[in-house]
Amino acid sequence: MQVRYGGHLPLVLRGLTCTFPGGLKTGIVGRTGTGKSTLIQALFRIMEPSAGEIRIDGVNILMIGLHDLRSRLSIIPQDPTMFEGTVRSNLDPLEEYTDEQIWEALDKCQLGDEVRKKEGKLDSSVAENGQNWSMGQRQLVCLGRVLLKKSKVLVLDEATASVDTATDNLIQQTLRQHFSNCTIITIAHRISSVIDSDMVVVLNQGLIEEHDSPARLLEDKFSSFAKLVAEYTERSDPSFRKALRIKEQDNAFVVMATGQ
Repeated sequence: MQVRYGGHLPLVLRGLTCTFPGGLKTGIVGRTGTGKSTLIQALFRIMEPSAGEIRIDGVNILMIGLHDLRSRLSIIPQDPTMFEGTVRSNLDPLEEYTDEQIWEALDKCQLGDEVRKKEGKLDSSVAENGQNWSMGQRQLVCLGRVLLKKSKVLVLDEATASVDTATDNLIQQTLRQHFSNCTIITIAHRISSVIDSDMVVVLNQGLIEEHDSPARLLEDKFSSFAKLVAEYTERSDPSFRKALRIKEQDNAFVVMATGQ
């Protein structure tokens, strides 16, 4: 697949061929400008390929309606969106779900107790852009929407880049617990978000540089993924470094990228 932003502009994705296995978690990493977000824009048909195609369950996504496509995909973006209204309308804008289902989703994303404290409960007011909610809470509301929708394909587009480590860990825990049968594609800012993926795809200048399980990529300390992990580990919090050492002791990773 090839993608460019305009007819005479250079290709951003210069020829990708890959398969994201159904029901598994795939992480997409690479330095800024390598085409990670462009790939997701193509999946949602915000941009259409100039060559090649994207198939989901064997169906070319250009052959189905835009609404049908996007209604079957879910995304948690880097900048969480909340609208002026109520908690209920933010989670269920189309009024498709019961109160019981909404509470269940809130409890799964660890917001249930917080909403129960509010005087209006589900009808509590939400300010424009969710200004009366913290950044972490806004991101958890986005997670709640996805829990309600129960899509089979979930995209995380730098979803934890703007939240603290505790919220990041909470989101990862919820994904492992409640999305085990979903196909999850994670555009990673924090390497910790993809370290437990089934497969990692490393993009470089619009091409796939390498792809394999994190464990196999880390076996080669000269791989691009190992270098990204090493750079991230140098500036990451101690809990991530500790987690990597534990996994090495459990033989999950044969070689530590940092040599620790």
